Amino acid sequence: MQLHLNTPLLNSRALSQLSGSNVWLKMDALQPCGSFKIRGIGLACRTYYEQGARRFISSSGGNAGLAVAWAGRTLGVPVTVVVPETTSARAKELLHLEQADVIVHGASWQEANRYALTLKGESDAFLHPFDDPLLWQGHATMIDEVVASNVRPDAVVLSVGGGGLLSGVIEGLQRNGLYDIPVIAVETEGAASFRAAVEAGQPVELEHINTVASSLGAKMVCEQAVRLVGLHPVISEVVTDEEAVRACRRFIDDHRVVTEPACGASLACIYEQKAVLKAFRNPLVIVCGGATMSAEQLFSLHGGA
Repeated sequence: MQLHLNTPLLNSRALSQLSGSNVWLKMDALQPCGSFKIRGIGLACRTYYEQGARRFISSSGGNAGLAVAWAGRTLGVPVTVVVPETTSARAKELLHLEQADVIVHGASWQEANRYALTLKGESDAFLHPFDDPLLWQGHATMIDEVVASNVRPDAVVLSVGGGGLLSGVIEGLQRNGLYDIPVIAVETEGAASFRAAVEAGQPVELEHINTVASSLGAKMVCEQAVRLVGLHPVISEVVTDEEAVRACRRFIDDHRVVTEPACGASLACIYEQKAVLKAFRNPLVIVCGGATMSAEQLFSLHGGA
């Protein structure tokens, strides 16, 4: 049973005209739980269920937790999500809507994660938000779908937080023989843990996160994301919060879809006509989505036109 949707692949006239290139959009914002996360987490939940897991535990109050909750409800498996005190009321409301048991613990994701791990019983499965080979395998399916549509991009633009999406997209490119297609990994200035890791040659823990793109707020990327930099062409790009928010607002007008600033980071590469894209004529942007921000919240943020 596949838990994710095969999402549309759109050729964006608005972004193509703006950039002077042929821009493709992989619309994972249209997944049933609002983000690409259900691809990998859906595969992991299904796999763990088939192995005997009878409760899922997550430590994310964001898109990963929502994906676990959606997968659990669909499979008929109870879900416990531990979220930090900083989790928004909207995120908790969405988790309750998916019938998850929500526990608030700790001031940060790290504290919530440590507590979540203590809850794991013999018949439980713990779902990490981004550091699990099953997640990467599931996320890779979006590239399988692009290839099946007979579209061959010359670059893939995506947002990077913990590195799960990056790891999955590279796995998808490589298993389809697209070893030469570079990935442009975009993050905001206040959450640039991937840029720090690339510069250091190993994962680096940031002292703090300071960005409106909270879904990118992993203080340290997974080791797999750093390892892949040596195995596949990857370009690190950093945008401002203002650019990410502005991109989200413009995307609503152009494509009538609300996304989080975390997704706006990758969209900003196109909207702001970043130099990193000038060499590419057929870029693919992963519209990763995000369910924890409403249009009203988006327009209340600083930045934008």
